[in-house]
Amino acid sequence: MTPEEQLNQSIRNYISLSEEEWKQFLPYIKFKSLSKGEVLLRQDEVCRFISFVISGTVIYYQLTDKGKELTTDFAFEGDWVTDNRSRVSETPAHLNIKAWEDTEVAFIQQKDLELLFLKVPRMERLGRLLVEEAYVKLVQRSVDLQTLSAEERYQKLAAEYPQAFLRLPLYHIANYLGIAPKSLSRIRNKK
Repeated sequence: MTPEEQLNQSIRNYISLSEEEWKQFLPYIKFKSLSKGEVLLRQDEVCRFISFVISGTVIYYQLTDKGKELTTDFAFEGDWVTDNRSRVSETPAHLNIKAWEDTEVAFIQQKDLELLFLKVPRMERLGRLLVEEAYVKLVQRSVDLQTLSAEERYQKLAAEYPQAFLRLPLYHIANYLGIAPKSLSRIRNKK
């Protein structure tokens, strides 16, 4: 499947676009290859894009004062990537987004997205649905961190994102789960 077809298929999971609407949309999409470690968004910059992961893996993380990466999220093929808080409010990002492995993305600049909302009104619905989906995921993660045990969070992650354990180092997974790497090792050794 071509990158355009992957993107089209993902969009069709949210909205239906006519052939004419797709043709209006496509010129605004740019494709980019990211090398492992390449940063898509830097902390303290304003996020001015939304992107779709065609292949590869990206991680969201914050840098501590000591330069340690604290993983807050990740994305794989078929996921949409942005910092909605920064992008919508036009304020500096509180996190970084970088390619964890060689990654291909399709992206659209915020200014172009706003033009598309006017040209292709269904695109505004797509934007709303993507923001709603990200919000629900964020709220659920917050609830999980407060109500589930470390082992329950581990089991939930393993069920929902088994590829995370194949493609990310354990310290990123431990960060995401809100536990120390040693605790993650103990949980994994119980299985």
